[in-house]
Amino acid sequence: MTTLSKNARVAGALYVAASVVGAVRLLYIPSHLFVHGDAAATAANLAAHESLFRFGIVSTLIGAAIWLFVPLALYRLLKGVDQGLAVLMVILGSLMQVPFFFVNAVNDVAALLFARGADYLAVFDPAQRVAFVRLFLDLHHQLDLANFVFAGLWLFPFGLLVYKSRFLPRFLGIWLMLECPAWVVFSLTGFLAPGREGRVFDLMQPLAFAEVAIMFWLLILGAKEKLPVAATTQPA
Repeated sequence: MTTLSKNARVAGALYVAASVVGAVRLLYIPSHLFVHGDAAATAANLAAHESLFRFGIVSTLIGAAIWLFVPLALYRLLKGVDQGLAVLMVILGSLMQVPFFFVNAVNDVAALLFARGADYLAVFDPAQRVAFVRLFLDLHHQLDLANFVFAGLWLFPFGLLVYKSRFLPRFLGIWLMLECPAWVVFSLTGFLAPGREGRVFDLMQPLAFAEVAIMFWLLILGAKEKLPVAATTQPA
């Protein structure tokens, strides 16, 4: 295995690990504990399944810690293609995104504290505590929406690097660059037309699979170095 292919597989493994861990809070917890349109039922679920919700908080922290190293691993793989683009990819993909995840872990802790109704929160009546649970979960969602701007923007330099690399398929680079504006539109829709971002998400699914494709390509197939023309020419 070449160094290039090894670097590709390490980046792919980190990419898959961060995505799987992050999906616990992003997808699994809401589908099992959140009741759409019923804040009281949601608060009751958080209190009744505290361990599961805490597991979601921990998964956010672990996923964020792993994600911090994903763009760095991709930088090591792609810096030889264009170092300036690779630095931009790290800034947009890591430095701008990871802080949002940690702030959202605090939002979840606050929601859980109000759901549990700790002694020092007895000054609030049950209806007020339910309202605060909804508030902090809504803040979590709004921060997710804001972060999707960077979740989209980092894909453009990443995709362009893949396209220019010559050791990864160009179609993956194009696919990633097309996914970039999809996430930005999704984010802005959530702020400009609340409630309609779900429709945008459904429409952008074919583009969103670009990241799934690249992470498994890196993990399973790695990268192939192009041989120099002279090395591929057979002697007469």
